[in-house]
Amino acid sequence: MADPTLVLASKSPRRKQLLEMLGIPVVVAVSDVQEIPLPRERPGDYSRRLARDKARAVPGELVLGADTIVVIDDHILEKPADPADAVRMLERLQGRRHEVVTSICLVARGVEHEAQDVTAVFFRPATTEWLGAYVATGEPMDKAGAYGIQGYGAALVERIEGDFFGVMGLPVRLVLALLERAGHPYRFGA
Repeated sequence: MADPTLVLASKSPRRKQLLEMLGIPVVVAVSDVQEIPLPRERPGDYSRRLARDKARAVPGELVLGADTIVVIDDHILEKPADPADAVRMLERLQGRRHEVVTSICLVARGVEHEAQDVTAVFFRPATTEWLGAYVATGEPMDKAGAYGIQGYGAALVERIEGDFFGVMGLPVRLVLALLERAGHPYRFGA
């Protein structure tokens, strides 16, 4: 019996691309979950809740929800509101360490399986002018923390400690572990 097609409850083209790269059949069904932290909600709990809510909000036999946030000084940086906001976020990150938290939730026949990845990212020092030039590319506008490590944003990064794919928004190793736990182990070329 063939595995059901994975429903991705996310509009992130990077997440879809990573799943397709692995040969996992996927369809996108975007949820309309409000991304607003609850009072006194810790960043990791917030990301976990959003991934769960997104997976629950979309129908399907096998649904994957995901959420990625950038955290610095216990403060959540989500997607920038406009270019000036993106520059402000990047100025806060430049020359410093921050964390990228990506939570995933797989709902398989009504059973929820969850995992979370936390990766430390260290930014190089940069001038406001240089950061503005990066923002002018348009790349950071749909990304938590206002950068994409898989594109021009790689020039901002000094190093990472953890999972590159987690920083991209989908920790592949955790997705495969959840699929296996749900009875859908990964098979090459299947």
